[in-house]
Amino acid sequence: MPVTGDQSLIKKINQSIVLEMIRNHCPISRAQIAELTGLTKGTVSTIVNDLMKDNLVYEIGPGRSSGGRRPVMLMFNKAAGYSIGVDLGVNYLLTVLTDLQGNIVLEQTSLYQDLSYDEILSLLKKDLRTIIDQAPSSTYGIIGIGIGIPGIVGNDGTVLFTPNLGWKDVDLKGVINNEFQVPVWIDNEANTGALGEKLYGAGREASDLVYVSVGIGIGTGIVLNGELYKGISGFSGEIGHTTIEVNGKKCRCGNKGCWELYASEHALLSQAKSLPMFRGGDNREIDLESLIRLADEGHTEVINLFNQIGEYLGIGIMNIALSFNPELVIIGNRLSKAQQWIVNPVKKVLSNRLMPYHREKLRVEFSNLGVYSSALGASSLAISNFFSDSKVTLE
Repeated sequence: MPVTGDQSLIKKINQSIVLEMIRNHCPISRAQIAELTGLTKGTVSTIVNDLMKDNLVYEIGPGRSSGGRRPVMLMFNKAAGYSIGVDLGVNYLLTVLTDLQGNIVLEQTSLYQDLSYDEILSLLKKDLRTIIDQAPSSTYGIIGIGIGIPGIVGNDGTVLFTPNLGWKDVDLKGVINNEFQVPVWIDNEANTGALGEKLYGAGREASDLVYVSVGIGIGTGIVLNGELYKGISGFSGEIGHTTIEVNGKKCRCGNKGCWELYASEHALLSQAKSLPMFRGGDNREIDLESLIRLADEGHTEVINLFNQIGEYLGIGIMNIALSFNPELVIIGNRLSKAQQWIVNPVKKVLSNRLMPYHREKLRVEFSNLGVYSSALGASSLAISNFFSDSKVTLE
């Protein structure tokens, strides 16, 4: 729809363009902004003055001159406000406070086992309060909370179903909003993980990628043409519940033979119980970290178990490559800690089974954000919506 005569709308659009230019290219001068955006120097100067009054932009002194007066350089004030991102896992909570550029300022981790919804909610509120109370003072304070959930989330933010937590139709968004009185955004944790990788991690240069979140279960976040793909109802990415064994194990989702039953952290821990070292009343704790330590010590049976999990992981990634033909698949979340023992089995499966046409340009990498992908992506939801107040999409 063409815009004519609405000067306030045009000003808002131009302000958004200038702010994005400063956020993405600072330090930058007013003249450079005018040159890159096509806006007049007067328009840029007026907008910059407004942004400085709003404490979103500040000057840092003169830059290099190509002749004449040295230009005054501008910086984005990343500390004008802070966002909270939460990765709400099946057995952990990771809560981070980030500045407006996505840099982690504070973090809080809580581990748990087999807690009810009310117990996890109580813990979540406690961790959020801890982060909020420790947040530095700023112009805009806490601008929002983003939460990644291991399950299906409705377009209104309702948590519809989380197979590995047993939640159904939970209004977590409303509860957290009422408690802390800030905007709350909720999405599937693999989607927020994909956003985290696209914005801050291994996927920054990729336009088509699939993020595979391998924790207790498996979720996938899909980015196509640089945008998060969510499907017609917003439920895409449940590839962890695709069938790889027709008459396989029963899954909590109601299906049988789901990929996550064979290639996840839960699969690893379940199969570890049958290893000789854990039989006969051995009281050693079985968790991912202890298994990694045993593999580091050279325990062959543990290394073989990681290899087996890697093979099944490779099978699922092969299916992803055949379905989406992405340029990049990123393996993240907790099982990425075991990269040393699963990377070769994954690559071997792809080399032996995947058609060369799909394999030729495919890259498979492990997250360089580690366990922070989802929390950072969740935080970015709040940040992008904070700035969307000054953005308008024209049709």
